[in-house]
Amino acid sequence: MLTACNEKSSEKEKKACCVDIPPRFPTAVTQDKFAVADSSNSGMVYIKGGTYQMGGDNSQASPDEYPKHKVTVDDFWMDETEVTNAQFMKFVKATGYITTAERKPDWEEIKKQLPPGTEKPDESMLIAASLVFKSPGRNVDLNDYGQWWEWKAGASWQRPQGPGSSIKGKENYPAVHISWYDAQAYCKWAGKRLPTEAEWEWAARGKLTNNIYPWGNESVNTGAPKANSWQGDFPEKNTLKDKFYYSAPVKSFAPNGYQLYDMAGNVWEWCSDYYRPDYYKASLADNPQGPESSYDPEEPYAKKRVIRGGSFLCNDSYCSGYRVARRMKTTEDSGMEHLGFRCVRDN
Repeated sequence: MLTACNEKSSEKEKKACCVDIPPRFPTAVTQDKFAVADSSNSGMVYIKGGTYQMGGDNSQASPDEYPKHKVTVDDFWMDETEVTNAQFMKFVKATGYITTAERKPDWEEIKKQLPPGTEKPDESMLIAASLVFKSPGRNVDLNDYGQWWEWKAGASWQRPQGPGSSIKGKENYPAVHISWYDAQAYCKWAGKRLPTEAEWEWAARGKLTNNIYPWGNESVNTGAPKANSWQGDFPEKNTLKDKFYYSAPVKSFAPNGYQLYDMAGNVWEWCSDYYRPDYYKASLADNPQGPESSYDPEEPYAKKRVIRGGSFLCNDSYCSGYRVARRMKTTEDSGMEHLGFRCVRDN
């Protein structure tokens, strides 16, 4: 019987749902120096700064969403959508950049993020690859994410499901299999940066106060689809109420109060901040930039960054990743089929 996570679920069950997004084998990626593109604020939305209560809003909130606390952010500009395949392709053509997923992992770098004494994996695993979602077609133990993630050779932003797949005709879809390093490189070229976690949540709230979702408090399962998410029993069956099994073209769903699209669902989005589960206990009042270092007690040797917003794999019964306060984390080198990004620029 498939175990669903909700406010009564144990921490172990919640951990199985979304917290344990598997890392890609780490790779040292050089931050190449690219000439900054001739960019403007076209395709961006002006976000007036302000003060708000950052953190969990309902009983689905995880411990790392507390304590709820007052935060102030300055004005900034934010991409109205995730960075699309067309935009990322323009960057790659201009710079010749090769993404993390397209590079062979370096075992010497891998060891730095693993417990001492960890044995080297078989050479068949040390290949250019990325993690692709594959439904097992049956109920499975949610503690074993290997049941629905496949380490697939050749999977990358250009081939989201691996060899044989393509982004042709999907120029307006979010670029995925993007590592934090890849996102940073794109931002540098575009003359932008990744949002801080505080900026991202302020923008996602869309001028609403202490609401659960970018659209308000109405359940994601009530009325017309509000975001690209998983409907049905994960990971066995998706009823496709929202018409999308994988990611959707940007602007497929209504924007929030700032006219930002996909701040809930579709693909997870990178933030600039390191991840720590106890970060909200610190003093974070004005323009918080994140902790000085990363720490995840579940993987203490791994260096992780915050990701936000949920994805097409999130379901209210086990993940609720599309809640504006939902925090997630993964290693900087991770690239997965449901992980992308959007950029910001200082005012």
